[in-house]
Amino acid sequence: MYYLGLDIGSSSIKAALVEIATGKSLGVVQEPEQEMGMHAQKNGWAEQKPEDWWHHVCNTIQKLKKQHNITRTEIKGIGISYQMHGLVIVDKDGVPLRKSIIWCDSRAVEIGNKAFETIGEDVCSANLLNSPANFTASKLKWVKDHEPEIYKNIYKFMLPGDYIAYKFSNTINTTISGLSEGIFWNFKKDEVANFLLEQYGIDKNLVPDIVDTFGLQSVVDKKGEAESGIATGTPIFYRAGDQPNNALSLNVFNPGEVAATGGTSGVFYAVTNSLSAKESARVNNFAHVNYKKGAEARIGKLLCINGAGIQYRWLLNNLAVSSYEEMNTLASSIPVGSDGVCLIPFGNGAERMLNNKEIGTRIVNLNLNNHHKGHICRAALEGIAFSFVYGMEILKSDGIKPTVIRAGNDNLFRSEIFANTVATLIEQEIEIYNTTGAIGAARAADLHKGNFESFGKAIIDNDHVMTFMPFKDKTAYQEAYNNWKTELEIIINKK
Repeated sequence: MYYLGLDIGSSSIKAALVEIATGKSLGVVQEPEQEMGMHAQKNGWAEQKPEDWWHHVCNTIQKLKKQHNITRTEIKGIGISYQMHGLVIVDKDGVPLRKSIIWCDSRAVEIGNKAFETIGEDVCSANLLNSPANFTASKLKWVKDHEPEIYKNIYKFMLPGDYIAYKFSNTINTTISGLSEGIFWNFKKDEVANFLLEQYGIDKNLVPDIVDTFGLQSVVDKKGEAESGIATGTPIFYRAGDQPNNALSLNVFNPGEVAATGGTSGVFYAVTNSLSAKESARVNNFAHVNYKKGAEARIGKLLCINGAGIQYRWLLNNLAVSSYEEMNTLASSIPVGSDGVCLIPFGNGAERMLNNKEIGTRIVNLNLNNHHKGHICRAALEGIAFSFVYGMEILKSDGIKPTVIRAGNDNLFRSEIFANTVATLIEQEIEIYNTTGAIGAARAADLHKGNFESFGKAIIDNDHVMTFMPFKDKTAYQEAYNNWKTELEIIINKK
């Protein structure tokens, strides 16, 4: 018997099957083979059709069943991970009224900033743990202001994962974790953030019913079976945004545990039991998957680094090199500190952790007589690693005390230079696991039983690859980081 896990991304949909008895993954498939497109009617806009997500979900399920000769009745539960902060709005028949305004759409920035100023930073930090910023609530306000004819026909708003669950079950609901990522949750009162809805003039009846993150959320109905190939009555047991789900996939649930991602952008997602939001302008705070009303808080502090792996990919495409392996080999021949070369990697738009300053990418201290592409490759890996260390300093100032860092076995964490630099400077081991969001979502379907201990054991038994230990002597790394940080602060102070 198996659980199905779905990961609803903005570039693709992934699906995984895991054995219920062992938690072992049978395989992961992806649709479409090429990246999904985004509609961008204006600069800074990004939209996708929710119906397209569902179409690709159904295709991935058919692929998995065919590849592994699985019947619809052998799938005993569904877990869903999804791209965060997106807005789906539907009418009374459940039909989307417009394309989804997805996470990277920036049209609502000014709406959120104005609300932050009007309501007050202290009130927002104490109750929302965030600025309303460019999150789902602000996007809904944008629809109200700019598309009033559409707004008046809204029956419910949903997050992307809510919509997929609805398509299976014809039942509309959401979770506290989901509402918090949209900045719809008041942590101080442990209820929907009615004061923000009032500020935006949004009818509170548009908020879906709330269900537990782990538990019987809904079941597949006849139409859901006909379209997806999953048997009627199959329960949906779990739903969470991609970053909380990534943390879950890495067995990160408790204060001090940190999940790290080193892809195009970089992420630290650190769990805490504190409602402190000292760094709310630079760090986002969401209800983690195991947050419960009336219990000790479980908050996920999310720090994003836009300029991360995209920098290394740019070098691959523009240096005279053929592969990341060649770049890593070149970098490994250069000593720690890259003989003085510093690379500031923030070339992927405004950096929230730098107070939304857009400082770009800089290469400094380059000597055209002595330095070559090996120095550039090493300086790039170090510069990205240093940005993670800088981000951890911000998290520590907000009360995070890391006890373990766990990361997936992909992208930057495959580089020993990168991982060793981060581990040594933070003075914390980094555990590497071979897992994905879709596998994590599938395994999470079993957590409605409350068996968190065996869940963690399945991840350790099936997925642990290796552990990077911090070097005892970090002198050279600390000197290199100090030099990099000095260059960064010179740039920041000029802005």
